[in-house]
Amino acid sequence: MARDHRVVYTPTMVRQAFARMRDQLAEMHSRHLGEMADLRRELDGLRTELEHLRELRDAVVARQRAEHEVAELHRQRELTRAWASECVGSVH
Repeated sequence: MARDHRVVYTPTMVRQAFARMRDQLAEMHSRHLGEMADLRRELDGLRTELEHLRELRDAVVARQRAEHEVAELHRQRELTRAWASECVGSVH
């Protein structure tokens, strides 16, 4: 069985291939860093928007509680008036 010892890749070809791979990796790394920076900016914007939405929700809940309290006070006032008119009516 004879072996064919022909050279498929020369050292120069291998060095050039590795140099291209290093360049490609550097380019990929640069793109990756840019994409990560874009995503971080987008995430920061979303966090800010979420905080504003939470503040808005808190304001809405506070308003709803205040409206409920006012309604309860109006109900109590009407009950007190009704009770007072019954007391006044039963005295006469």
